[in-house]
Amino acid sequence: MKIAMVGSGYVGLVSGACFADFGHDVVCIDKDQSKIDRLHDGIMPIYEPGLDALVESNVKAGRLSFTTDLAEGIKDASAIFIAVGTPSRRGDGHADLTFVYEVAREVGATLDNEAVIVTKSTVPVGTGDEVERIIRETGTTQRFAVVSNPEFLREGAAIGDFKRPDRIVIGAEDDFGREVMSEVYRPLFLNESPILFTSRRTSELIKYAANAFLATKITFINEMADLCEKVGADVQDVSRGIGMDGRIGAKFLHAGPGYGGSCFPKDTLALLKTAEDYESPVRIVESVVKVNESRKRAMGRKVLDALGGMEAARGKKVALLGLTFKPNTDDMRDSPAIAVAQTLTDAGAMVEAYDPEGMELAKPLMPKVTMVDDPYAAIKNADVVAIVTEWDAFRALDLGRVKELAKAPVMVDLRNIYQPDDMRSKGFDYTSIGRS
Repeated sequence: MKIAMVGSGYVGLVSGACFADFGHDVVCIDKDQSKIDRLHDGIMPIYEPGLDALVESNVKAGRLSFTTDLAEGIKDASAIFIAVGTPSRRGDGHADLTFVYEVAREVGATLDNEAVIVTKSTVPVGTGDEVERIIRETGTTQRFAVVSNPEFLREGAAIGDFKRPDRIVIGAEDDFGREVMSEVYRPLFLNESPILFTSRRTSELIKYAANAFLATKITFINEMADLCEKVGADVQDVSRGIGMDGRIGAKFLHAGPGYGGSCFPKDTLALLKTAEDYESPVRIVESVVKVNESRKRAMGRKVLDALGGMEAARGKKVALLGLTFKPNTDDMRDSPAIAVAQTLTDAGAMVEAYDPEGMELAKPLMPKVTMVDDPYAAIKNADVVAIVTEWDAFRALDLGRVKELAKAPVMVDLRNIYQPDDMRSKGFDYTSIGRS
C-alpha cells in the first residue's frame, strides 16, 4: 500500500517512518524545501530517540522518501494523511486549522485515484466534516472518504508508542474508509493492538478528552503536592497510594512544575473553546488551565525563596538544569522552564542554563539567560542549583563536585529526583516538591 504523509514534522515524520517500517511505501511531503533537503541528507528536524536510524534504514530499503511536490507525492496513494500543525490561534485560543484546510484544497484539486484522506493532526470536533466539504467543492470525480485517526504519541517515546499502541482510534463514516484503514493498520492488528472504530466526530473528541484528562491528573497531583508541603505529608507516597488503585492508575501522577509541550496546553485550550461554542462548558478543564499557568511562575518563586526572597535575588546566580518541557526531546513549547527563568530574571537574578538537547530552541525564548555547554559550568559559583527537567544526566550528578563548584550548597529540585534525607546528609540545603 502506498501512503502519503502531508507534513513531515513530529507526527508526520514519526508516523511515516513507522508505517514504512511496517512495509508500506511512504512518501513524506512538506512545503519547506530546506527541511526536505535536510531529510535527504539524513538530518532530522526534531530530536526523537531512534528516529534517525529508523528513517535511514527505511530510506535505504526504498520504502520511505521525501518531496515538496504534493501532486506527485499523493499520486496512487491509497491513504493520504494530513499531519500539519494546528497551533493555538492568536487572539481567541481556537485551534488554527489554516494548514489543514490548505492541504484539503490541494488534495482535492490534484487527486487522481480513489483514496482515504486521514486527519492525523489534532483537530476540533467537526473538522472532518469541513475537510470533506472542501474536497467536494474542488469538483474531484475520484471516490474518497475522510477519516479521523488521532495520534497518541509521547515525545521521547514516540516510536514505541506507534508500534505498540494502547489503542488505535479510527473515526469513519463509511465502509470504504474503514476497509482502507484496516489495511493500513493490518500489521498492528496482527499484533493484537486494539482498534476502536467510531464516528468521525467521536474520534476527534477522544483526542481532546484524553489529553484534557491527563492534564487534569498532572494538575491534581501538583495541587496535592502543595497541600503536602503545608500538612507535612509526602506527595510521592500519596501518588503511590492512590496510583495503586486500578481505577486511578499510577501514570501522570508525578508532581512537578506544571505541564507543557506541544499538546496539553493547546489542546486543553482548544477544548475549552469548542465547549464554549456549543454552550457546554467544561469547568474542570477551565480550572486545570488556570492552575497550570499560575504554577509555572510559582515554581520560579520557589527558587527565589531559596535565594532569600525577591529582594535578595538581585545579582545572585542560579544554575538552571533542564529547559525542555520533558526529557528526551528538544521541544521548548510552553516549557515550565520559560516561566521559571522569566521569574528569576525579572527579580534581577543571573541565570545560566544547560540542557542536553533544547538550548538552541531555548535561546530566543530566554534572551536574558546564558546558555552553557556543561551542567557543571552552570553550577560554578551558583547561589542556587535548580533542576527543572528530569534528564538522566541530572539524576547522577557528582554531588561532591556540585558542592565544590557552587557558591552555596543549595538545590531546588522541581522534579523530585533526589531524596531529601540523603541530600541533607550530604550537606545540602535541599528543597523539593510536596515533601517536607
